[in-house]
Amino acid sequence: MKIAIIGATGNVGRRLVDELERRGHEVTGIARSRPADDPGVPLRLADANDPAALATAIAGQDAVMLAGRFVSTNADAIVAAVKRAGVPRLLVVGGAGTLFATPGVQLIDMGVIPEAFLPEVSAGRDFLEGLKRSDVDWTFLSPAASFVPGERTGRYRLGGEDLMRDASGDSRISYEDLAMALVDELEQPRHSRRRFSIAY
Repeated sequence: MKIAIIGATGNVGRRLVDELERRGHEVTGIARSRPADDPGVPLRLADANDPAALATAIAGQDAVMLAGRFVSTNADAIVAAVKRAGVPRLLVVGGAGTLFATPGVQLIDMGVIPEAFLPEVSAGRDFLEGLKRSDVDWTFLSPAASFVPGERTGRYRLGGEDLMRDASGDSRISYEDLAMALVDELEQPRHSRRRFSIAY
């Protein structure tokens, strides 16, 4: 498939590029400006918050993946671009802050997230709500609470709206295994117009 990645040069974006190419997909990166280092994939320049420019950049793709920061993106603009370009699917790398840590209480509302991260987590919640109001075929993947570089183990557990922990009480997943999970979802859709989560 032809896949456009918004944020292809970031930490998670680079893992998505690697995973997609490993499976034979054709990847195009979308960026506001050309990065200083080689992104390793063809790059189209467009502001993700400009629906007309983004639609032109993603035209002809089978899906768009978003692996960028929520504080600098707008769900309505990206949804508008996806619809305008006629791209069938939008897959979003989310965060753990909007998962429910206890019944009815999201992690962001428990007072445990450092203040420096709250703007991004709050923007992620707004983005997810924006997707829920839209009529595009979207999927939002929330990682575990500890989401860091690691290795591609080839394993993960699937979850829904609740924060998952292992037998030791840890909630972990690597960038590499999240990339694998999102490409699995691309190839075999199981969470159309839904959020799902993963953890070890």
